[in-house]
Amino acid sequence: MAKYLMEFSKRGTICYTSHLDMMRLFQRIFKRAGIGLAFSQGFNPHPKMSFAQPLSLGYEGMEEFIEFETAVDINPDEIFAKVSAIMADGIDIKYCKYLNTGSRTLSAMTVAALYTARVPAAEPLDGEMLVKEYLEQEKIITLKRQKKKKELKEVDIKPMIQRLNFSWSEGVLTMRMLLDQGSTSNLSPELVLNTFLPFAGIDADRSEITMTREKIIFSNPEITEQ
Repeated sequence: MAKYLMEFSKRGTICYTSHLDMMRLFQRIFKRAGIGLAFSQGFNPHPKMSFAQPLSLGYEGMEEFIEFETAVDINPDEIFAKVSAIMADGIDIKYCKYLNTGSRTLSAMTVAALYTARVPAAEPLDGEMLVKEYLEQEKIITLKRQKKKKELKEVDIKPMIQRLNFSWSEGVLTMRMLLDQGSTSNLSPELVLNTFLPFAGIDADRSEITMTREKIIFSNPEITEQ
């Protein structure tokens, strides 16, 4: 068996493909390419393949990662060539390499992610002042759905915002957000939008806002170095 890391981007209409459908897509691609994935043991075996972090529906992803294991050792360059040749439109495979993280998964090593939101805003805005006032609040309270109970609960998201800045140009507000991501602390950029836009007095329809995940940050940055 061998373990691999593959980096790819996800852009265009395929962004409206769900996380589960993306899993099925990659499974089919590997099968068509003749790459035999390794399977887990037990009553309900499944392919040893997972994304570093699920990407929300409608989001573009510039640096996305998938880890997987094969039943036999295959040269990463061969995997790259075969998968790239038949991959669906909108997904650009950047590279494939061996991955040596022991039993730790990419998901377990994810600590943050950088997002860019582009929001229609007709009037020029003083971005530096608005961000300063927003982050100077004692708490930033919003409702967050709990994973296990699925109930909405008030949470303070301020400690989970690592960095926030924005610029305004030609009727578009560009927000860049570095947020906690992963199993220990996880903040959706939607919650930042839901609290920041009303605070800034911006009335924008969510359907007009585009969101891009620019980068996933791991506790060990060396694992994604080529």
